[in-house]
Amino acid sequence: MTLGPIEVVTIGFETDRFQGDIIPELERLGEAGTISVADGVFVQRVSEEETAIVEFGQDDADGELARVGALVGEAMGLISDEDVDALTAELPVGASAAILVFEHTWVKPLRDAIAAAGGELIDSIRVPGPVVQEVLDAVAALEEED
Repeated sequence: MTLGPIEVVTIGFETDRFQGDIIPELERLGEAGTISVADGVFVQRVSEEETAIVEFGQDDADGELARVGALVGEAMGLISDEDVDALTAELPVGASAAILVFEHTWVKPLRDAIAAAGGELIDSIRVPGPVVQEVLDAVAALEEED
């Protein structure tokens, strides 16, 4: 089994409590075959020096964390302690973050079609939506000046 492209997403929350509001959308994306959740952890910033980490899918996870764990299935162990430290270094005390590893399963049929056509995906670049919007706003501002 060859994986599709993998993306690591860090989602910050102002409190240390995960409400689960994003779960229905994660479920919808999984059911549609758009993504699968390959791994994930929930991180709480307890103090400047300490974070508490709960792996989604961990046996003692409860409530909403357990629901995300059901989406992860068998975690692939793709998130290291060093990754958690780097991705949550700026997390304020009292806040939390969900670090999710997505497999972009929607790409797999396209990847297979490209290979069957004798092609090869040479590169893939992801540009965050807010960055694209900044560029579009700057272009619009320049056009208004003309």
